[in-house]
Amino acid sequence: MFALRRLKIAFFCWESLHGIRVGGLAPAATCLAEALARDHEVHFFTRGSGPPEKNGVVYHYCDPHGGNIVEFCKDLALKACNQFSEEDSPPFDVLHFHDWHFVEAMHRLRERRTVLSFHSTEYGRNGNQKGGWWEFGEISGKEWYGAYIAKRVVAVSKTLRAEVIDLYAVPDWKIDAVPNGIDPETFAMQVDQGAVKRRYGIHPYAPLVFFGGRLVYQKGPDILVKAIPSVLRHRWDANFIFAGKGDMQDWVARHTRGVPAQVLGYLNEPDFVSLLNAADIVAIPSRNEPFGLILTEAWSASRCVVASDVGGLGENIEHLVNGVKVPVSAEGIAGGINTVIGDRRLCSTLGLHGREKVEREFRWEAVARAMEQVYEKVL
Repeated sequence: MFALRRLKIAFFCWESLHGIRVGGLAPAATCLAEALARDHEVHFFTRGSGPPEKNGVVYHYCDPHGGNIVEFCKDLALKACNQFSEEDSPPFDVLHFHDWHFVEAMHRLRERRTVLSFHSTEYGRNGNQKGGWWEFGEISGKEWYGAYIAKRVVAVSKTLRAEVIDLYAVPDWKIDAVPNGIDPETFAMQVDQGAVKRRYGIHPYAPLVFFGGRLVYQKGPDILVKAIPSVLRHRWDANFIFAGKGDMQDWVARHTRGVPAQVLGYLNEPDFVSLLNAADIVAIPSRNEPFGLILTEAWSASRCVVASDVGGLGENIEHLVNGVKVPVSAEGIAGGINTVIGDRRLCSTLGLHGREKVEREFRWEAVARAMEQVYEKVL
């Protein structure tokens, strides 16, 4: 393969690590942009406010408005498109859109070399729960149209690739699977595990099960909550910490009263990383998980993972080699946790094997090279 020339690349993403962050899309898009910026000129169109340049990436911010998420993102797309026009000399070589939020900009720029990355689908996020919600249909239609007009489509796992093909009739030849990446050093921290536990009122020798992510239906925090009684019958001294925000936060807080569980809300990165490294088990009870950044974050910290056998989780975890895969149910999650919670050596071995997989497959340098191959197809 020939070396790809230096490109001028435009990223369009509604969140970033340096402007407004909502969930896992921010680190996924921001870190990919930074990895590509080592060899290319990368501009990042997003919302909020922040530094004009960071780690080699040039940022362009806007302040969109709208009465609902659909109107809001239409305004976002049109404002970003106007900013793009001001930076389009010399012209951009590749326009890379992340999820559906900028479809109106894609429409205006549909004759250009465009790539649309699916980090999830609206069906995966809300389809089983909110099928009658009017915005579900609007957003799904925008996802279909974006995939239709894009020159190439990317999904963050083979499972999501198959889902997009099935939902939106995207031709097999047009869509690639490129995983999210990670800088494992960001999530690996030498901590005094007992001291971190004490900080949260937990005995140093008591096992800690950690949930880190958005507290929303898709991520299944209620599944873990319902698994707690079974785990406590097996290991009475187990403790649980939920770190994250979302529309199920109050539900989780109410239903964990009277059990050794804490709902901490959103944590800043140092507190999140220290808790991650102090945990004995990281539970990922997702109902739908196109990739699952928390998996590679936990593996970067050499943590033992118990996860639902769905999407990118099922695709990447080898059962009882680098993690534990279980059915999407409270019984499944409880059974997985009970399998490993009393075996420190097994927990350590599974976590170390996870870190080895991160080193082999998920460093951002390798992911950036894979994305360059997608760009070659567009060019």
